[in-house]
Amino acid sequence: MHYAAINRSRTVSHHVSCNDCSLSPICLPLAVAPAQLDELDRIIHRGRPLKRGEHLFRAADDFQAVYAVRSGALKTYVLSDEGDEQVTGFYLPGEVLGMDGISTAHHVSNAKALETATVCEIPFSKLEMLSQRIPTLQHHFFSLMSNEIRSDRELHMLLSKKNADDRVASLLLSMSARHQRRGLSERVFRLPMSRYDIANYLGLAVETVSRIFTRFQQNEWLRVEGREVEILDRRSLCGERQNLEASL
Repeated sequence: MHYAAINRSRTVSHHVSCNDCSLSPICLPLAVAPAQLDELDRIIHRGRPLKRGEHLFRAADDFQAVYAVRSGALKTYVLSDEGDEQVTGFYLPGEVLGMDGISTAHHVSNAKALETATVCEIPFSKLEMLSQRIPTLQHHFFSLMSNEIRSDRELHMLLSKKNADDRVASLLLSMSARHQRRGLSERVFRLPMSRYDIANYLGLAVETVSRIFTRFQQNEWLRVEGREVEILDRRSLCGERQNLEASL
């Protein structure tokens, strides 16, 4: 069952075009002219908001589209043969997901809303045709796919190391950089995912993640209140990540 089809059944009354969207500099190439953005805007579907815990797509669904997050956050995950969940990624506003199905014509992962979220659904067949007329658009999506490959590689390298502090520091710095890309504070931000999802993604126990957050606070590297995070000592956090990168 393709969940995006359900989303289209109830469209959002407040339509925001690509030209007016504050996220377009992130999820679209800067060189696209306004008239070309209008062409892209005409093929995009904007469905109803996803509720927390609702799926955008599931593994084995037919691949029909890629999705740009407009608001909220989503996670992707796969299931083991035993039915255990393994989180494979987190997606914030301006980021694109769903490209896992391009090669097989079926999604190989599941995508679930971590909180109320809205997405722009971009039918891939129409995107391919449009990209033939707009080379910068084609290049941009090649870059997005390259970033996905790089992110997968970085995750595998991260999980191959035993230092749990490095893993948590790397995630926090990644979230900081992604907020900065959206013009938001790189120092103070909210984590949309639970401690369980963080632990699952990093291959750690939940108790280990909680202890590391506590230790980072005791070191005065962070201030944490619930899911709200303030980075107090970026240099120390970067030192943790650099120690990891130096050992790769």
